[in-house]
Amino acid sequence: MKIALAQLNPVVGDIEGNVALIEKTVAAHAKSADLVAFSELFVSGYPPRDLLERPAFVAAAQAALDRLIVFSRGFPKTGILFGMPLLTGKAVGRGLYNAAVLLCGGEIVGIQAKTLLPNYDVFDEVRYFDPAAEVKPIVFGGETPGISICEDAWNDPEMWPRRKLYSFDPVAELRRRGATVMLNISASPFEAGKEELRFRLARAHARRHGVPFIYLNQVGANDELIFDGGSVVIDASGEPAAVLPTFREEIRVVDTTDRGSGELNATADMIESVHDALVLGVRDYCRKTGFSSAVVGLSGGIDSAVVCCLAAEALGAEHVLGVSMPSPYSSRGSVEDSRALAGNLGVEFRVVPITSVFDAYVGALKDQFGGRPPDVTEENIQARIRGNYLMAISNKLGHLVLSTGNKSEMAVGYCTLYGDMSGGLSVISDVPKTMVYKLAAHINRGGEVIPRAIIEKPPSAELRPNQTDQDTLPPYDILDRILHHYVEEGLSADEIAGHEFKPETVQWVIRTVNRSEYKRRQAAPGLRVTSKAFGVGRRMPIAARY
Repeated sequence: MKIALAQLNPVVGDIEGNVALIEKTVAAHAKSADLVAFSELFVSGYPPRDLLERPAFVAAAQAALDRLIVFSRGFPKTGILFGMPLLTGKAVGRGLYNAAVLLCGGEIVGIQAKTLLPNYDVFDEVRYFDPAAEVKPIVFGGETPGISICEDAWNDPEMWPRRKLYSFDPVAELRRRGATVMLNISASPFEAGKEELRFRLARAHARRHGVPFIYLNQVGANDELIFDGGSVVIDASGEPAAVLPTFREEIRVVDTTDRGSGELNATADMIESVHDALVLGVRDYCRKTGFSSAVVGLSGGIDSAVVCCLAAEALGAEHVLGVSMPSPYSSRGSVEDSRALAGNLGVEFRVVPITSVFDAYVGALKDQFGGRPPDVTEENIQARIRGNYLMAISNKLGHLVLSTGNKSEMAVGYCTLYGDMSGGLSVISDVPKTMVYKLAAHINRGGEVIPRAIIEKPPSAELRPNQTDQDTLPPYDILDRILHHYVEEGLSADEIAGHEFKPETVQWVIRTVNRSEYKRRQAAPGLRVTSKAFGVGRRMPIAARY
């Protein structure tokens, strides 16, 4: 059976547009494929979240199914497989399935609902869906495809070495009931290193069950989540027969009888993948929220430089504005380094000093401060003036403000509410500082884009004379390793200290992370690239003592 794998980028909530994309794709590939397949919840876009609690939205999805049934009459020999929220028709439960629907010739050939509903990290499908009542393959096109949806393929002991999440394996059940080929339609979000994990998972299923395994993943970014595509076809012996690209759309016709080759590989360099994910994340966030341009505050530091580079690649240099906002403590080099970066990228560059406003601001509060000496208050005032400048430019010129704080800073609250945290999208808020330097090296791989002076200078917010980040923070290589153990691995202070860190440093980091939760709750949405980002997948209390 020939299958057109439509690795495409649906828009959440745009049922009309997503259905039109299905129709256009089927019309273009019906002659070359027996089946045209689309990803999980393609009709609604993934993740639709609480749109699923709106009756009108659910009704629109059901109307879309009716439209596609009629459309399929024009293609009597071509199956159309897509994901959608589907009414269960039952009076008990949530009333919706996360379903895969197979149409052909104006008829529903088969429906398979998702069985395993993830309820961890960024996933909350139990909130919206009921699990499948039954798992069985569908006879179609001379094959018996076993259709599964995303998480249904992840109940593998290798994936969960500490604790198995589910007692049922839908893929094994499909094979037991006669499936001759496995087809998993998915919306699996990116995180660094996940491509290799999925690749190993697909190969393991094919080898274990002795039938081809096809994994079709969504591509594109929706809010914090980035979907990398990377769809694969694995033959019955476990060898890859096709590997689709990551981070871009592609439609490819494959044959279930294709033999694999050990030369194909779905893994990629981690930093390259993170870079490409962030570029896609910026591009789609702007496109899907109606922005075509962005503004970045350029401090002369590496974080804002990397964000500016990502924005220029995502949107085009002509659609990015870099603004330097020197204060009384800014070095001349910071402004000139920013100017050089902007010149290398070809982005517009402006200098808007904040000294006069800062002096007026502090002067207006002089009586309120009661003669107390300068401290972090004045530092924060500088950051807040800059944030206000950028938001004013956004209001007047229509640019999206991209905030530039990294994960290390966000973790320990080394950032200013309503200051450098201002913005519509926090581009690198899930990128540790040490990884920021690796991204800079990747950006400079073909020549100097980010000036060497920016990369080599000691990190500094330049909010007081001779300030460096390490006046306040542990060295970033130590801080990032402690943060990884605490935030991503969930280890205790004693367990982290056992990794040869000073106990007092570990305690300071943990205490500061916990104390900064209220700041992160007010931050702009951030793009997720690690296994545990600050945001929708991490729900920590603020008013708590632990």
